[in-house]
Amino acid sequence: MKITRIETFLVPPRWLFCRVETDEGVVGWGEPIVEGRAEPVRAAVHVLAEYLIGRDPLRIEDHWQVMANGGFYRGGPVLSSALAGIDQALWDIAGKAYGAPVHALLGGPVRDRVRVYSWVGGDEPAELAEGIGARLEAGFTAVKMNASGRMPALATPAGIASVVKRVALAREILGPARDLAVDFHGRVSAADARRILPLIAEFQPMFAEEPVLPDRPHLLPGVVAASSVPVATGERLYSRWDFRAALEAGVSVVQPDLSHAGGISETRRIAALAEVWDAKLAPHCPLGPLALAASLQVAFATPNFLIQEQSIGLHYNDGADLLDYVADPAVFRFTDGYVSRPEAPGLGVEIDEAAVRRADQAGHAWRNPVWRHDDGGVAEW
Repeated sequence: MKITRIETFLVPPRWLFCRVETDEGVVGWGEPIVEGRAEPVRAAVHVLAEYLIGRDPLRIEDHWQVMANGGFYRGGPVLSSALAGIDQALWDIAGKAYGAPVHALLGGPVRDRVRVYSWVGGDEPAELAEGIGARLEAGFTAVKMNASGRMPALATPAGIASVVKRVALAREILGPARDLAVDFHGRVSAADARRILPLIAEFQPMFAEEPVLPDRPHLLPGVVAASSVPVATGERLYSRWDFRAALEAGVSVVQPDLSHAGGISETRRIAALAEVWDAKLAPHCPLGPLALAASLQVAFATPNFLIQEQSIGLHYNDGADLLDYVADPAVFRFTDGYVSRPEAPGLGVEIDEAAVRRADQAGHAWRNPVWRHDDGGVAEW
C-alpha cells in the first residue's frame, strides 16, 4: 500500500482537516490545526506531504521520526501541528487496514468508557449559572470554567475577589459530587496565581489549568507549592521534552493537544512520561471531530488517563459544530458524562466527506481576539 494523495480542508468554524489517500482505496483523516493560524499549518502539511507521497502509510513511527526530526529546524506549534494531523490520519489508515480501532493497536483498551467534560464560560456570573445548569441537564458530571476575563499585570483585591466569587458560585451549583476545573488561560501573573489558588482551594477544583504562561516553566514550582489545588498545563506544549520541565515542577495533570503535540504517537509518549511523576492525562480538545476521535482512542488505551475535553456546543463553534462533519453522530453520544468505547476500525469516526468539501469552499479566517489593558498595552487572551 502506498500514499497517493494528501489533501487539506479549511472548514468552519476554525478547523483544518487533512485526508490521506492510498492506492488501495484506504483513506485516513486527521486534524492538523493551530487555532487562528490555520493557513501556515496547511502549508506545512503540504510540505510534509512531499516526503510521504509514494510511501507505505503503515510505517507510522518511521514517518513520524522523519517528519519530526528529519529537518534541521524543527518543533514549534506549526510544524508539530502539521505532523500531528498527518499522524492521526496514518493511525486511521492503519486501523482500517488491520480492521481494528486504534486503541487496539496501542495495546488494547484499559477501560470501557471515558469521562468527558464541557466548557461553561465564567466571565459573567449569570452566564456561568446558566451554562452549568445546561450541562448538568445534559448529564455531564464535570465542567470547566474561565477563572477570569482580562487581568491586569497585578490584580486588585476586587479582581481577586471576583475570581473567588465565580468559583464559589460554580461549586454551589455543582454540589460536592461533581467536578469543576478552573482555566486561568495564562491570563494571570505568577504572583497572582500564588495569591488566588489558596483562596479557591476550599472549593476543591479538579485542577487549575495554565496558571502561568507555557514559556515560563521556571515559575511553576512556586505556583504548585502555593496551594493544594492540582495544577494542569500543556495545551501549548508540543513534545515530551517540553513536558519534562512542567512535570519536574510538580504539575498533577498534563494536557497535550492531539492536534498540536505530535498526534497520537507523541501524546502516548507524553502520557507514559507523566506516569513517572504520578501525573494524569487530560487531553486538551476544544476542536473538531477528528481531534476528539484521536483523543478518545488514546484515552481508552492509557492507564493514567483522567478526563477528556470536548467541544460540542462550545462558544467558538459559530456557524458550524463538531457533529456537522460526522456521518454518524452516535459515536459521540455522551451518557451520564461518559462516552462508550468505539469499536469501528481506525479513529472510529466516519467523516461526511461531501460536507467537508462543501465547507472548504467557504473556508474561514478565524483569529483570536486581541485584548488590551486599560493603558493600551496588549493583554493576554
